[in-house]
Amino acid sequence: MRVVGLMSGTSYDAVDAAAADLAMDGDTLVLTPLGMISTAYENGLRAELAGALPPAATDLATVCRLDTRIGQAFAAAAVRADRELCDGRADLIASHGQTVYHWAEAGRVHGTLQIGEPAWIAEATGRPVVSGFRTRDVAAGGQGAPLVSVFDVMWLRGRPGVPVALNLGGIANVTVVADGLGGGAPLAFDTGPANALIDAAVQERAEVGAPGGARFMDVDGVLAARGTVHPGLLRKLLDEPYYALPAPKTTGKELFHLPYLRAALDTCGPLSAEDVVATLTRLTARTVADAVRPFGATEVIASGGGTRNPVLMRWLREELGGGGAGVVLRTSDELGLPSGTKEAYAFAVLGWLTAHALPATLPSCTGARHPSVLGSLTPGAAGRTLPAPLATAPDRLVVRAPRPAQGAVT
Repeated sequence: MRVVGLMSGTSYDAVDAAAADLAMDGDTLVLTPLGMISTAYENGLRAELAGALPPAATDLATVCRLDTRIGQAFAAAAVRADRELCDGRADLIASHGQTVYHWAEAGRVHGTLQIGEPAWIAEATGRPVVSGFRTRDVAAGGQGAPLVSVFDVMWLRGRPGVPVALNLGGIANVTVVADGLGGGAPLAFDTGPANALIDAAVQERAEVGAPGGARFMDVDGVLAARGTVHPGLLRKLLDEPYYALPAPKTTGKELFHLPYLRAALDTCGPLSAEDVVATLTRLTARTVADAVRPFGATEVIASGGGTRNPVLMRWLREELGGGGAGVVLRTSDELGLPSGTKEAYAFAVLGWLTAHALPATLPSCTGARHPSVLGSLTPGAAGRTLPAPLATAPDRLVVRAPRPAQGAVT
């Protein structure tokens, strides 16, 4: 089955589309990457989205407009992915959508909202679309995140030691695989900000004429490399109560946003942009390392946009190796999955599971009362049907070497 996974994370910078051939081999799901494309949000759309996100106020007209325009952006990415990566033979589209609000209070998630109307995708491609993955887990008492945990557990099962999957998007999340816990239940949770506060600081102080992505992020860690970590600001930020909450737990930009950063900066006096970004980069490295240390991690396999920041990766390696722990930090590329699109591939797998009527959640990872088949289905064109349900879910996931040609990035 050829599935296109669509993803735009909490950094809301682009729509990633990853295409995969997925097939069962005994109890193993074999994933053959077919390539990826990544299309940046148009500047006006990104600006309107940023202006509507918490803690800003918004209105239903804006939500409707964003839901439509983001759905159309996802549809355009799906059309390209089907044509360029699947030779026009995709069977299913799995769309995560764009998270705009995750309603979490006192350790409990009450609701979650992802926009990007799937009807636009189904109409443009003629393929059935699975979307709205998170809500069913929340309805079952779960956190609705990190949903990639089922993918991580199948993918890393059987590796020696205590493997931990790490995603460095706007928010950082980890999955600790059961094998590393003596055969016990796996765990997954958001550790805190990855790029969210770094991006907020850069966007707050960026020059209007800054080149490329330099207005939105610390490209190549240049600002962090020039700055010095401010101990007082770091201590203030580390006092955040979220870090002490037990897993499973989830967070987002509803907490870690620009006003949150401004409040912390007000306690420290004037700082250069470089020092602020350096401190926030160290915060990400420290909180990730602190989160995985209690599990005795032996390797951390990182993916997401943060892997492209060499300063963050170097400091994360330092933090993980503190006290002679000897934790190996590697990227998912070393295991056959491009680090920039691992989550898009993961949602392709979640869509495949839903299409086969199989649960795609692990209660120990999300805190739900039971596993759930996720998402809602938007039918494609006439004659595009889903496969017959499977009685047994795959136990493992193996990544097979992709074909040489990869999709373009635009």
